[in-house]
Amino acid sequence: MASAGAVPVWLEEDDLGCCICHELLRDPTTLLCGHSFCRACLERAWRAGAPRACPVCREPAPRAPLRRNLLLQLLADKLSAAAGLGPASARRPASPPPVTAQKSVTEVVQELTALVEKLVDITKNVQRQGPLLGSRPDKEEVSLASPTRVTARTSEEELREILCALEEIQEKLRGQLSWKEAPKEQTQAELPEAVSSPSCPQPGSSWPAPKRASQFAQWAITPTFDLGSLSCSLEVSKDCRTVTVSHCQQNYPWSPQRFSASQVFCSQAFSSGRQYWEVDTQYCNDWAVGVASGAMARNRMLGRTVDSWCVEWKGIGRLSVWTMARETVLGSDRPGVVGVWLDLEEGKLAFYSVASQESLMYECEVSACSPLHPAFWLFGLRRGNSLIIKQARV
Repeated sequence: MASAGAVPVWLEEDDLGCCICHELLRDPTTLLCGHSFCRACLERAWRAGAPRACPVCREPAPRAPLRRNLLLQLLADKLSAAAGLGPASARRPASPPPVTAQKSVTEVVQELTALVEKLVDITKNVQRQGPLLGSRPDKEEVSLASPTRVTARTSEEELREILCALEEIQEKLRGQLSWKEAPKEQTQAELPEAVSSPSCPQPGSSWPAPKRASQFAQWAITPTFDLGSLSCSLEVSKDCRTVTVSHCQQNYPWSPQRFSASQVFCSQAFSSGRQYWEVDTQYCNDWAVGVASGAMARNRMLGRTVDSWCVEWKGIGRLSVWTMARETVLGSDRPGVVGVWLDLEEGKLAFYSVASQESLMYECEVSACSPLHPAFWLFGLRRGNSLIIKQARV
């Protein structure tokens, strides 16, 4: 009965994790609403310009000094010690995992071609050396690797079959490689409409090469705009993939879920996994594209809160990103198509400029305390300005 006072509790690291840094709580602080965070993470978020409120539920926090939650600290230290990590209060945040570059289809084909060429050379060498193994080709020989008896003639026939098969594969790979490496000016997207049609090519020209698939093709989605969050100054196409600035009276009923500014969410929300989508921005003068928590206040602007992240273009010629309510200027090059890569397995968000291939503009950490929605802001308010969710190349 000595252990009768002990109560078994099964905890995982996620149960005592901070939704800002995604690590075990360090110096935990609990707000009046009941949500807990690392003290340093909370202070850093508020110093970045975010309102003094809970990052999860947005309930205002009093100006009183933050106090440590001793019980949560004790539990976090015990869980950390059980995992062999040392006291949670003394641990530093883990460094982010390295980003592994994905190989393109062309690179894979090139590697396969090189390997097959080596196999062809080896097979030819073995075939040439075959008669030297003995003066009588019909004589049975014992393999050194195993006691199985094979004849020299049978070995030569097998080598010929292998060589034929390898040369066949080699030709196919070379044809695939030359198709992949066709000049850019012959790609389907850059040819005039008359030439890019499925009819015969023009005299003196060759068939155009297909567009290269996106490196994110297996995670590509095509989300749709959410009418329930749509600002009254915007309208959405029938397929819910184009949003346009409109000053006409809309037929959408008002609700507190609608944005007061010209912003809109997508219906899809993500709390795990990996997703990628693309947005055509060339028909809008001033825009912001990103992700936001479904709990984002409807009177706030995208990127200006601790639960929203975006890349933003201003017609004056400035491209920037907004994270943790802070702006980082990227330059003056405007992307015609923006690719958004949301990797909630690694806690990463990345923005790409998409042309013939994806070019990374910015990558940052992202926290999903609540499901994240694709989010958009058309702040130019010029009639006809529009953003289009396009299908990624697959």
